Formats: sequence, structure tokens, C-alpha cells
Amino acid sequence: MAALVVAYALSPIDLIPDFIPVLGYVDDVLLLPVLIWLTIRMLPQHVLEDCRSKADRWLRDGNAKPRSGWGAALVVAIWIGVTALLWAVLRTR
Repeated sequence: MAALVVAYALSPIDLIPDFIPVLGYVDDVLLLPVLIWLTIRMLPQHVLEDCRSKADRWLRDGNAKPRSGWGAALVVAIWIGVTALLWAVLRTR
């Protein structure tokens, strides 16, 4: 469920397109908070408590923000791949 919520939030495709004045952002303003709330409610209680205690401990310790070099490399690789694919498609036309 969490993966679907993140995919919907990051997807350029919405239920109501954003270019429609006012209504375009209604789905983002209403639907995303409801989906996030539903996802949190679906988590088992012990998992949620464990994550909250780890977050509290992390904040108390004053650690730096977590960073992922592999995650950044993956995002850059995806963008390069999409750009190369788009360039190849447009070049053949």
C-alpha cells in the first residue's frame, strides 16, 4: 500500500489533471492525506511502535540525516535511461 501511495504521489498522472483550475489540486490535497492515513492505519502496531522508537532515538542522538549513495545513483540512472530512451525515440521520427 505504501508503495502505491508513493507511486501515485510521484506520478505525473492524476485522477483530475492539475491544469484544471482548483479541481486539479483537489485530488492531491484530499486523496493523498487519506491514502497516507490509511497506510499508517494498516501497519501492524508493533511495527509502528518500533519505527517510532527508532526515530525518537535517532533524534535524541542528534545524528545526521540518513543518506543513500546507491539510492541517488539509482535515481540518476533512471533519469539518464529515460532521457536516452526519449532521445532515441525522437531521433527516429
